[in-house]
Amino acid sequence: MSAAPPPIRVLVVEDDPVAADAHALYVGRVRGFAVAGVAHSRAAAVRALDRGPVDLLLLDLYLPDGHGLQLVRSLRGAGHTADVIAVTSARDLAVVREGVSLGVVQYVLKPFTFATLRDRLTRYAEFRATAGEASGQDEVDRALAALRSPQPAALPKGLSAPTLEAVTRALRGAPDGTTAAAAAAALGISRITARRYLEHLVTAGRAERAPQYGQVGRPELHYRWIAVR
Repeated sequence: MSAAPPPIRVLVVEDDPVAADAHALYVGRVRGFAVAGVAHSRAAAVRALDRGPVDLLLLDLYLPDGHGLQLVRSLRGAGHTADVIAVTSARDLAVVREGVSLGVVQYVLKPFTFATLRDRLTRYAEFRATAGEASGQDEVDRALAALRSPQPAALPKGLSAPTLEAVTRALRGAPDGTTAAAAAAALGISRITARRYLEHLVTAGRAERAPQYGQVGRPELHYRWIAVR
């Protein structure tokens, strides 16, 4: 019986401590992966890579001491060969193209669920496991498809992606936060539905909630977007 392959060592590079802890927790839950370290800046990431081997960077693009792609460029120049999955809220396709040219193998847009990251990591592991000489174009295409054709991550039962996007947009557009009732009125959905989506964002670490006092009756929960770059 052959021994199991060593785990894929992942360095989480994320300046927000809450998000970094969540990403590290997610990585640790995926079979075949291990967290090699957590870095909150470009400089800390370089030091971590110099201390020990890393196979994959889970990289936020907006770091306090420089852009994530600048880090990738400098690492390539220094001979580091670790692959990169960019984890970011950046939606600029020019940045995506630049990342591809530097060897970024996947992009995961914030906010995301554990299922989304698990899917990307699993597909990366499948791609990484390919070895030997391809018999033809079809085999090359299949190897690349493991990276380029991810399946949509499943949301919790009863939630839909379009409504989640609408609620997310409404919450991000409310600098002072919002309540389920206010979000429901703005989007034309029920208060209960709005609250389910807002609670999902809280669970995913993308929003925070606190009771709002000062009105007659029970305090109403107030939701605020957590700005993670």
